[in-house]
Amino acid sequence: MGQGNEDDTNQCNRSKTLPRTSKSRNRSKALPLTSSSSKLMKTEAEYSELPWDILDIISKKLDFDDLFQFAGVCKNWRTFHKVFWRNFMSSQAPLLVLTSSYAKKAYFFVSMSEQKVYRSKLDYFWGLSYAGSSSCYLILAGTDKLLLMNPFTRTKKVISTLAIQDNLLYMYCQPLIAFAKGSEEFIIVVLCKHSYSLHIYQSRHSCWVTYSAWGKPWMVVDYVVLNNTLYAITEEGKIGVLSLNSVSLRFLELKNTPKFTFFWLNLVSCDGQLLVVHHIPMSKFDVYKIDLCAMEWIRLETLGDLALFYGDDTNCYALSNPGRWGYQSDSVYYISSALRECKVYSLNNKLKECIVPSGLRPPPRSRFYWLDWYFPHVRDEVDYSLVE
Repeated sequence: MGQGNEDDTNQCNRSKTLPRTSKSRNRSKALPLTSSSSKLMKTEAEYSELPWDILDIISKKLDFDDLFQFAGVCKNWRTFHKVFWRNFMSSQAPLLVLTSSYAKKAYFFVSMSEQKVYRSKLDYFWGLSYAGSSSCYLILAGTDKLLLMNPFTRTKKVISTLAIQDNLLYMYCQPLIAFAKGSEEFIIVVLCKHSYSLHIYQSRHSCWVTYSAWGKPWMVVDYVVLNNTLYAITEEGKIGVLSLNSVSLRFLELKNTPKFTFFWLNLVSCDGQLLVVHHIPMSKFDVYKIDLCAMEWIRLETLGDLALFYGDDTNCYALSNPGRWGYQSDSVYYISSALRECKVYSLNNKLKECIVPSGLRPPPRSRFYWLDWYFPHVRDEVDYSLVE
């Protein structure tokens, strides 16, 4: 049985002081302020009186690590930081996730619209491989654990995977995190692409349930949360509601289901819509809408006011009203670990433009790896009554 726990570190510093006589206390009161301490107090007072528009300029030039130290300067900066951080979280979507070949303890987040690069240096990435992002968390896999880390809040969860036979460090896996509705309890769904085993973890039970596709009638290739329900799609394009306890699928009876010869299939949820993306690299990119009222597949000729974000080894994501964040509607943003640019396509596979982030410089003797897209404002929630 795997154990899930959230790392909390409490440090307590104790010091011993000798009792002072009344004479020594009186003498300490009479000590005058030195010029250096007086200058320090004056500087702190000046910082605390800086207007918020100046603090806004300062904060926008800081990396993640510096932003965490920002609030500790004084009360005024701490108050401003709370407002800035809330606005920052709601406005940053999506970001590119990069790492470099030598700086293994750092991840880089690129805002394509702002042409800005954020760097986060974290010392507990060593020995872990990037698995994906979901519900504001980066998911890193080790030989015997999963590390869930929110780079914005530094919230960290460590989940044991000793009960899983698959070694997630060396096997390409696809993770998803969703929180229980109205609770901080959560589930993790992990699909191992090499064995096509499906593993589900529930924090309320602290245990894993596994479904192996070998010799079974269906094989899940992707899953997504929509309207608090966990949907999955098989290699044949069958869609169903995924049960958490038994790892079973309650298939939907859908009309006009296409015949798929390749299973590059992705489920995408956005703005109350369930989409299916059928992608054959360098050849085909089809998008379907699943009409859950009419219970049928509908092939889309245009994305309308949506943008898709995709990659070779990533999930597929969608964003409604992308112009709000500086992205184009009716467009597909594509990244690859082998490329150093983001290619923007129309739905008919026509190249619109190539975007190269400015100011992106790898550390010496290294190169960047473009890993994934990261949506800091998206948090999936499931209703246990709908998925049990």
